[in-house]
Amino acid sequence: MSVVISEVKTALPGFALAVIIAMAASFITDHYGGPTVLFALLLGMAFHFLSSDSRFAPGIARSARTVLRLGVALLGARITADQVAALGWQSLVGVALAVVATIFFGAALAKMLGMKRRVGILTGGAVAICGASAAAAVSAVLPRYPDQERDTAFAIVAVTSLSTIAMVLYPILAKLLGFDAVASGIFLGGTIHDVAQVVGAGYAVSVETGDTATIIKLWRVALLVPVVLTIAILGRRLVPGDEAAGKAPLFPSFLIAFILLVAANSLGWVPKPVAAGLSDASRWCILISISALGIKTSMQDIAKVGPRAALMMVAETIFIMLAVLVLIYASGHSGS
Repeated sequence: MSVVISEVKTALPGFALAVIIAMAASFITDHYGGPTVLFALLLGMAFHFLSSDSRFAPGIARSARTVLRLGVALLGARITADQVAALGWQSLVGVALAVVATIFFGAALAKMLGMKRRVGILTGGAVAICGASAAAAVSAVLPRYPDQERDTAFAIVAVTSLSTIAMVLYPILAKLLGFDAVASGIFLGGTIHDVAQVVGAGYAVSVETGDTATIIKLWRVALLVPVVLTIAILGRRLVPGDEAAGKAPLFPSFLIAFILLVAANSLGWVPKPVAAGLSDASRWCILISISALGIKTSMQDIAKVGPRAALMMVAETIFIMLAVLVLIYASGHSGS
């Protein structure tokens, strides 16, 4: 018990700093609008000088990893099997294929651009699944490599910025393409990166579009489990033996917790107020962890990533958009 208390005391200053930054980011969004995750990351970067301070470093490190895993696990409170099944198997399979294809596209494009394939998997996962949360989750199971935290921070900045742009432009594009409410929902939910931007774009069109977009997005969030598990397994097999220390656990505990929470929620064992509370807790955990990641990342490091990575993420965004458009027209949902 004394060891636990000692660890808590050691981690408390860094954790408290990350919490304060997360609260500041949330305050800015509540009063002035904008993406909370991006604000948390940028505000965290302003305190990068504390990342090497022995008083704050332990808590910052735990917030960036342990709190993140807790937040991803609690994402399961948003999802039930009934929500997913209501979409129909064609839409589910089509969106799943688009997600997988985008990640493979990212890995292949990274190699073509002379970058680490792991960077392509990281950015492709962020674009394909659920933005900043997916970037952090994929990073947590990727075999460790130099500059991984820098690349993760870049992926979060880029995917959040692209998602915000998509939130504004994609509803206009859906209208120009003559999509009905359901097709618009599939398009918005299948292509916009972050959950908040999907909700904002969907309900800006109509209630039916918003409902469809949200459920499609939740299906992409649910795909986080098999995708991250596959990355973890492949990572362990492909990484050389002398890098064994950098391998992630074969089946991370936060994924087990995610699956169990989805199952309990689907069976009706989680009361709605509790599910809402867990969903809010998930949002705060992820926000706190991204604040901590920001503290660990300098703007100079972000700048070193270079234009190739930015080009790759734009290309991945266009790729998944085209893939979902093919799905809509192939399934006859276009409504035009």
